[in-house]
This record gives sequence, C-alpha cells and structure tokens, in this order.
Amino acid sequence: MKIGFVGLGAMGLPMAKRLMAQGHSVLGYDVSERNRTAFEAAGGLWQTTAAGVTQGVDVLWLMVVSGDQAQDFLLTQGHADTLPGGATVILGCTQPASQAAATAQALQAKGLHMLDAPVSGGVVGAESGTLSIMVGGPSATLDSVRPLLMAVGGNVFHMGQACGMGSTMKMVNQLLCGVHIAVAAEALHLAENAGLDLQQVLDIIGVSAGNSWMVGNRGPRMIQSDPPVTSAIDIFVKDLSIVSDEARKLKTGLPLANGALQMFLATSGQGHGKADDSQVIRAYRSMNRKG
Repeated sequence: MKIGFVGLGAMGLPMAKRLMAQGHSVLGYDVSERNRTAFEAAGGLWQTTAAGVTQGVDVLWLMVVSGDQAQDFLLTQGHADTLPGGATVILGCTQPASQAAATAQALQAKGLHMLDAPVSGGVVGAESGTLSIMVGGPSATLDSVRPLLMAVGGNVFHMGQACGMGSTMKMVNQLLCGVHIAVAAEALHLAENAGLDLQQVLDIIGVSAGNSWMVGNRGPRMIQSDPPVTSAIDIFVKDLSIVSDEARKLKTGLPLANGALQMFLATSGQGHGKADDSQVIRAYRSMNRKG
C-alpha cells in the first residue's frame, strides 16, 4: 500500500520503519525535520509540505499528540480534502471518545473511512512491533488495513463498530499508566527519604509482589537526574485530564486518577512539562523534602 504518515517522533518513526520493512511505500511528514535523516535512510519518502503526504495514498496514518492536532490537520487545514476518495485515515492519538466520533463523522461526509486506533506499549513496543492497538470503527475498514496494524502491533483489539471505542479503552489504560507512574514515584521518594539505596530498592521490587510494568520501565529513570525523554510530563497532564473529564461526564469518581493528575500538573507547573514523565518524582521531592 501507499501510506502517508504524519508524526515521526519517538513512536511514529519506528512504526513507519516497520511498515517500510513490510514493503509498503511510506510518505512521511513532521513539523520537525529532526527525524528526516533516519526516515529517509530507512527508505521513507520525506515530504517537505503537509499537502504532499496525502497525494494518492491508500492510507493516512496520524501519530500526532492529540485529537486537536488531528482535527486541525485534517479539517481546519483541509488536508482531508486532498485525500483520494475511499482512503482510510488511522488516528493513533490519545483523544476523548467524542472527539474521535466527531472526526469520523466529518471524514465520512467527505467519502473517507476512519479508524480510531490509539496504541500502547511505548517506544520499546513501537521498535519491536509489539504495540497493543485498540481499534474503534467498522469491521470492513479494519479488515482492509489489518496487515498494516499487525506490522506495528502484535496485539490488535477491535473494541466496537463505532469510532471512539478505541479511545475509550485507551482512556482506561492511561488511567492505570498514570497512577502506576505516580505511585512508583511516591514509593521511591519514601525509600529515598528513609535512606535506602534506590537501585537496590528497584532490584527488590522487581522480584517482589509490588512490581509492575511501569515500575520496571520508569523506575530506573526516576533515579537519574536528567533521563532521556520517551514520553513527557505534559503528555500525562493531557491524558489524565481526558480521563478526569470523561469520568465527570459519566458521573464516575476516580480519586486515584485525579490524585495522580495533580502530581503531573504540579511537576509541569514547576517548569518540567517537557521532562520525561518519570520525573513526576520531582513534585514529591519539592513538596516533601526530608528534614
């Protein structure tokens, strides 16, 4: 297939590479040219303008930060209008279910198909092709692009016929991710104030009942002063805000999720919004220093 791919960041670039490795032609575009060299080296066709990525493609895959960015690209800037009739748009961003549904309706009116398909698994999953993909949308549309989804994710789950169901599942997943990161930071800060060796603490937790995927993945970065960024603090400010807003609509109390949101907000407010999300531990350190 000929695929347009928008968003070649930490997740998008390895996903695009896997598609190319399967023999697909991938046209790429990103507001930053930082990943241009790696993308072209893998055989990608870099587009210097956003319009170029929609020309004659079978599928347009957006791995942007938010539903707002997706709507801006597709509808406000009008790039959906330059897609061939019958093309499929795959939205991989985390967004409210209602926003995914609204975008799908607007694209359908233009003769286009859409899948609401957020992913989970981080950079490691993107590079290894083991992402979990939560799909909302018609079965026929999913079947037409399933080989592409399988190329980047070994776990493809069809959540329902309506666009928005994938985002609903991603919301549940992000609730757990955000709370796990925040509580891991809380535990390590307690250990730190108690004078324990933090590497030893992580070694012990790793073979004990208190372990989780997030402790194993984020914990080592929490004890680094300035770790590389794989997912920023402000990403979880956005994602947990979606969780909080949607829960309010459903009249569902989420005290733990809202508590975690406050810690990410506090960290961002301290000027660390672009830091790795493991650095939510900085909020604990600033408000609760030993002595």
